[in-house]
Amino acid sequence: MASLLNPPLTLPQNKLNPGGVLSVSTSGIPNKIFQPSSTRWSHRRRLMTRAKPSVEMDMLAKDSVGTDAVDDKDFGVVCMHHVGILCENLERSLDFYQNILGLEINEARPHDKLPYRGAWLWVGSEMIHLMELPNPDPYTGRPEHGGRDRHTCIAIRDVSKLKAILDKAGIPYTLSRSGRPAIFTRDPDTNALEFTQVDA
Repeated sequence: MASLLNPPLTLPQNKLNPGGVLSVSTSGIPNKIFQPSSTRWSHRRRLMTRAKPSVEMDMLAKDSVGTDAVDDKDFGVVCMHHVGILCENLERSLDFYQNILGLEINEARPHDKLPYRGAWLWVGSEMIHLMELPNPDPYTGRPEHGGRDRHTCIAIRDVSKLKAILDKAGIPYTLSRSGRPAIFTRDPDTNALEFTQVDA
């Protein structure tokens, strides 16, 4: 299953600018226009990706701006870094995310530095952070179709292969109501997950 997920982004380490930030051109990525409320937003066609995450505090101190710059809403959104998912039992969740979905643990993330148990799992170049914490959401009464609930969407290459994996494991799912190639399912803690097929 891991082959269905996008591989982690690898960045050339020899193209750093003096601030320790790598500029990556995304000219091949279409410019998407979003319309939240009545305001139009557009993605930048260049991404700024931190090359050394261990210097985050230094970067924040160096890159902090004065209040004059607050009117400029472009603060450099790069991508989604991770999604936090609550779980009741870490081992049960890891069994699902690793053994059913084929996700791999990111051993570089701090599992033991937080006041609760957890794990970081690679999803392409981004991550899911499983956190063993009390879940305020009810386990019952949730919509059958995960697309009508809070959900995390993961891009994959082959929805039919995932469908066969879920069928074999006896895990219920629903297909996209719009007819596009997508599957909605839930993890052992009823967290909704969408898997949408994209071109590789």
